[in-house]
Amino acid sequence: MIEPSAVQAAPGAPPAVASLIRAISKVYRGAPTVVETLVTAYLARGHVLIEDIPGVGKTTLARALAGAVGGSFKRLQCTPDLMPADVTGVSIYDERERSFHFHPGPVFCDVLLADELNRTPPRTQSALLEALSEGQVTVDGTAKSLSPTFFCIATQNPTDHVGTYPLPDSQRDRFLMSYRLGYPEVEQELTLLTQDGAEHELSRLTPILDLEGARTLRNQVQAVRLEESVRRYLLELVRSTRSIKGLAQGASPRAALGLQRACQARALIRGRDFVIPDDIQGLAVACLSHRVTARAGQPPEPIIQHLTEVTPAPR
Repeated sequence: MIEPSAVQAAPGAPPAVASLIRAISKVYRGAPTVVETLVTAYLARGHVLIEDIPGVGKTTLARALAGAVGGSFKRLQCTPDLMPADVTGVSIYDERERSFHFHPGPVFCDVLLADELNRTPPRTQSALLEALSEGQVTVDGTAKSLSPTFFCIATQNPTDHVGTYPLPDSQRDRFLMSYRLGYPEVEQELTLLTQDGAEHELSRLTPILDLEGARTLRNQVQAVRLEESVRRYLLELVRSTRSIKGLAQGASPRAALGLQRACQARALIRGRDFVIPDDIQGLAVACLSHRVTARAGQPPEPIIQHLTEVTPAPR
């Protein structure tokens, strides 16, 4: 039986990254690539949108990341009656002190799980927009900064559309990656059944990083190099989404920047200080598919995958 605890980062990866991946993998009973993708987004200073069915470990994954980085975790259960103040917080008047006191909302944490984001109205969805893109929220005309390492994992059920509000393009564009977790392998699911869930492992999880350690790793990601030919290949791939017939709208320059940062993070996790075409090909679907619009209801993922196969890569 292959235990999830056997999952390891590539040789040459920073020790902190290897320890982070190993710690999360001990708790999350799913594909090792899911953990690597999540850590990639975290180190690249992005956010993730997970579109999958209930019960496959989304909450466990978020709690494991928060515990491993030593950060606070908040869960926002999105419902049709959720108001923007329920997300950002509200100022309440204190009669004794004759002044307003701000009561922070769940976005004031290190790791936020926004569960079933598409079940809350557009006005409330937009309350997250500023937090995702600028790392702050504005309450009563005053900008309030979030945690420097604020990280959001939003989820939505792709098969249940009753009573939902589809995320607008501007909202989806704020997520660095969008992907699915999928079902665990047989042995991993058997381990999950044997241990009656992941609560025991979560309770034993100790922090691998602190705020300063997370900042250090993110700075290392920014220092990962891209050769001119590799950067041009990345740009050519992104620009090809704007002209292919299967897409009505291609990826934006922000999408190109996000893909570049994600590739730098992946290279660091894989033990390199430079990006190679394989990094771009491996992340293009997760970074671009939710930022394009396919024609006639086609799924965009196969189109992006096709572009990675036909776009000439540098040798």
